[in-house]
Parts: sequence; C-alpha cells; structure tokens
Amino acid sequence: MQYSAPPLFKQGIPALAKLIACLVISLALMIIDFQIKSLDFIRNQVNIVLRPFEQLMLLPSSIISGGDEYLTSRSTLEKENEALKLRQAELSLLANQSALLTVENQNLRNLLDLQKKVAFKTVPVEILFNPPNAISQRVVINRGENQGLRLGSPIANDMGILGQVVRLYDNSAEVSLLEDRDFAVPVLVARNGLRAAVVGSGRGQLLQLRYLPVASDLEVGDILLTSGVDGVYPPGFAVAVITKIERNLDQNSANVFCSPIAEVNRHLQALALIYDPQLDAKPASNSNAPSSTGRRQTRPKGQP
Repeated sequence: MQYSAPPLFKQGIPALAKLIACLVISLALMIIDFQIKSLDFIRNQVNIVLRPFEQLMLLPSSIISGGDEYLTSRSTLEKENEALKLRQAELSLLANQSALLTVENQNLRNLLDLQKKVAFKTVPVEILFNPPNAISQRVVINRGENQGLRLGSPIANDMGILGQVVRLYDNSAEVSLLEDRDFAVPVLVARNGLRAAVVGSGRGQLLQLRYLPVASDLEVGDILLTSGVDGVYPPGFAVAVITKIERNLDQNSANVFCSPIAEVNRHLQALALIYDPQLDAKPASNSNAPSSTGRRQTRPKGQP
C-alpha cells in the first residue's frame, strides 16, 4: 500500500511555508481570543452540545467511584462501630473493676479495723486460687511459714472464721474452708453457752451440728461462736448461724443445720490469726498485785 501525504502537505507548496502559515494562524487566533474574547460564544455553544456526551462518558466512572466511596464509607462505619463497641466493653469492665476495687478497699478497711481490735498477731493474706479438686473446699493463700503461719492457723475476715491452714509451704499455704467435709471447729451457742462442733458438709452445703440430744436448747437464729477449747481458734469469733433444726424423737437426736456467717467464697482478702493459747493464759505480771486473800496486808500499830 503506497503512502500518500495529507492534502495540506502535497507537493507544490514547500512544507516549511505551510507549517509557518499554520503557526501564524494559530498564534493569531490565540491572540484574538485572549484580547477580544471573540471565541467565547463559539466555545460555549460547543460546550453545551458536548456536555451531555461528556457526562454520558463519565457516567461509568462516576458510578464506580460512588460505589467505591459507599463501600469504603460503610466499611469505615462498621470498623468505627466495632471499635466503639469494644471501647464500651472495656469501659464496662473498668467500671466493674472499679466496683470490685471499692468492695476490696472496704473489705481491707474492715480487716485493718479488726486487726486493731484483736489482742493477738494477725497477718493479712490474699486468696490466690482454688486447687484443682472438685471434692474438697480449699484455697491457696499467699502467706506461709516464712510469714509466721503454722499448721492449724485460723483464717478469718471482719465477719468471722473462714477456715484454717491444713498444708504449709515457705511462702504459701493451703486453707480448708468451713464447707470442707474434713473441717470441724468447736463452737458454743452465744445465747446459752452450749458447746458443740460445727462440721462441713461439702461445697455449697450447709454446715451441721450432728448427733445432739433432742432436748438441746437450740433455736433457729442462734449464733455460734468459737469456744476456744481446742486451742486453735481464739474464743468469741463468729462461725455460723442456725438456720434449720431436725429433731428425731425415735433416736433421741437432732440434726442442726447452719449457714456460715463469714461469706466464704466472696472476698479475696482475709487475715491469718497467729494465736497461742498458752501465752494468752499466762497472767500478767504486776508488782502491785494484791495478795491471795484479795486484800492488801497491813501491820498493826506498834509492831515493827
């Protein structure tokens, strides 16, 4: 196929002259348009005619751009919504933690107040965890032999007895709680001084006073305190309250059910009681103590 030159550049007129003529015409039109604005009308009319075609050509791009913006906005809103929900959950947890810290703070204040009142040494302890044993009701605390605890050391809070140390390590100890089946503590009825022993019945079960005579002077609502006769628990600490009495006339016995006064599975802080009944039983030395007769001896007048 033979190539033919455009009509403007056909042979006859030099090509350079034609190019110069086109450049002069272009410059003249540009100057006229810039100075006189004579082509604005033509430009506006052409723009009016071509605008619909331009919009039609840009329509697919606008649709794609709008859809992408919609999806992006929706995705952004969903992410912001998820972030707000997560933040709300975090704030709720912080609020719950704040409430827990308030309860623990009040509990610690009560424990410190108890520590001021007692006449024996106390060691603040914190419950770490429950050993993996579904049968026994025990916990592990963060104090042990190095902090002065001994086997049998009572554990209490401001309301009453929680349990006692049954296994001792250097810096931790295992505590048997009131509900443990192997747990027993000598008690007396605050109303009349009747002595008995409270025995655990298992996790979530009521404590029991077993095999008491039917005629025992017991009533629902009686408060049971530590009697101190075992030499392990200081006397006078609250242990339980009688909630139910079953009297068996045929066997002449009564089963008494009790609820712990101290909330066994509620707080994480408690006190270990370092109690020595032998030291507690020693009389205080006093050089001015009266004689065995209860009177101060005097010498008659006139005798040396």
